[in-house]
Parts: sequence; C-alpha cells; structure tokens
Amino acid sequence: MRLEQRIKAFIALGERIKALEGDEFLSLARRAENGNSWFTSASISDALKALTVMLEASSLKDWVGQYDIPDRLKGKKVGVMMAGNVPAVGFHDLLCVLMTGHELHAKPSTSDEVLIKWLAAELLKIEPAFGPFLTFEEMLKGKDAYIATGSDNTARYFEYYFGKYEHIIRKNRTSVAILDGKESKEDYVSLAKDIFQYYGLGCRNISKIYLKDESQLQNFLASIEEFNPIIHHHKYRNNYDYNKSIYLVNQQPHLDNGFLLLTKNSSLVSPIAVLYYELYENEEAVMQAIESEEDKIQCKVSRLGLIPGSIPFGEAQNPKVNEYADNVDTMEFLAGLYKK
Repeated sequence: MRLEQRIKAFIALGERIKALEGDEFLSLARRAENGNSWFTSASISDALKALTVMLEASSLKDWVGQYDIPDRLKGKKVGVMMAGNVPAVGFHDLLCVLMTGHELHAKPSTSDEVLIKWLAAELLKIEPAFGPFLTFEEMLKGKDAYIATGSDNTARYFEYYFGKYEHIIRKNRTSVAILDGKESKEDYVSLAKDIFQYYGLGCRNISKIYLKDESQLQNFLASIEEFNPIIHHHKYRNNYDYNKSIYLVNQQPHLDNGFLLLTKNSSLVSPIAVLYYELYENEEAVMQAIESEEDKIQCKVSRLGLIPGSIPFGEAQNPKVNEYADNVDTMEFLAGLYKK
C-alpha cells in the first residue's frame, strides 16, 4: 500500500464524513453522547466538520509533502494513548501514524470510543489494506514508540512507563486571548465561540483573556448574549452554579451574566463556566507574560491575529492539519523513527 493510496484513503474519508447526515448522523451522535454527555450533537457536528477541512486533498498533499515518508507501509509499532476531552480529538494521531507508514496500536479514551472507532471502521471500509496496521488495544505493551495525551498528573505516569522508549508525552494546555481595546461586537462574538465551543473542555478553548481596561468586560458580556443557551446543559450548569457559589461565599469580586463568570486571576486555566482576565499596560508587557507561560499555552488569539504568533478570533477550534498538540511536530517525530 503506497503513500499515494494512503492519502487517497483519507481524502475519501473526508468525503464520507461530509456525507454523514440525517438519521445516520443522529444515531452516531446519540451513541457518542450516551458514552459522554458533554458530546452533544452540535459539538460532534463541529468536530466532524473540522476533520473534513483537515482531510481536504490540497491540505493533505501539501502537508505530507513536507516530510520524508516511506512510500510503502513498513513502519514500527506505535502505541497511542488517546485523549477524550473533545469529540474525535485522537483522530489526528491516528492520521499521523498511518500516514507515516507505522502500525497504530491505539487505546481510545473511554470518553470518546464511539467516534474514534466509527472513523477507523469507515477508513477500513474505504481502504481494507489498513487492516493489519490499525488495532485497538487495552494494554499497550511491547511497542517501539508511544504517543500519550493526558493531564499533568497522568504525564508523570506516562513518563514512568514509556520514558525509556521513543515518545511524545503531552500535558495540560490551554489557550489565551489578547484584547487591544478596538474590538467590535462581532469580535466579541467570535471570541465567545473560542471560549464556549465544546463547553470549554479543549486545550484550544480560551480560558483567560488579557485586556487593557476592565470597562471592556461589560461590553464583552453584553455582546455575547446569544450564547446563553449553553447554561441549559446540565453539566455546564452544575459547574456554573458551583463556581458562582464559591465566589459568593468567599466574597470574591466577579462579573456574572447568567452563564459565564469573569474574575481577575493571574492563573491560566480557569474552571468550566469561568473566564479569567488580567490587565496589561502594553503589547511588550503582555507578550512577556505569555512567553513566560509558553509551555502551558496551546494557542493565542487576537483581533485579526494582530498580536505576533496569534490567530484571529473564532479560529481557535479550527486547527489546520499541520498544527500539533503541545506544538510538538508529530509527523517529524514519526518520520524520525525510521532512523532509530
């Protein structure tokens, strides 16, 4: 099975995802939500749409062309411990391992088994030759290399078990936004999408904003009322109610619009239903603050992507195929295994 066949198979998978609709989509979404109630049909739809963009022919071909990848499947056994915080989040690792010609031995998160296994099954229908190179396992023992995604706590566990092998071990990350004071209502709405999509559970969700003037917060809250329905999700509501009660009991200053709590905090990672903010004086100061936390930040967003290294509001949850978790190039790592 040549590299060209692998590329064509994933392009075809993208088309298959686009064709998923009606009762078939609802059935899949229902099964996924039964396994994880954070995975609503809207969240699943957003995640699958993002995959179709990732699997567009031109994107895939340009991406693969940047690496020295063998033409035929003859790679090593790669164990992948997948995350499950947002729908199909482990798919990118599946794509990278198979595209580079290695054997994928995956342990999906129990939170996201349905979608990952559906995507794998559809890929095998399109290209059965992937069969010997794509397996799901409970115990990932005896592999040549490992990719593991989890929290800072589980990362220590992964380091203990996988540290002696070639590996990528990912930890907690979050994302931040920088406001320059010239934001419009449309900018605030786009920023809110980066905050609320997937209920704030992803590493690309904005959990903290940097701004020059606290007066912006009132304008921001007034501009995002259309996101109010998020409070009707029972788990999100529980988080909102709990954090609100803590702030009230502790008399902690905060703003509240009925579905989002804003409080001043120097930390990066805010609880679900809470957005942290911090004031800055100038661009140099905010960039220094962000650079000091670089190993904990997945992406930065700003108005029109004006801040160096940032992307525009509303684009945080639309990663390109060549954007990697923890900013570690998975494809380079996998291609390099042939030299080990």
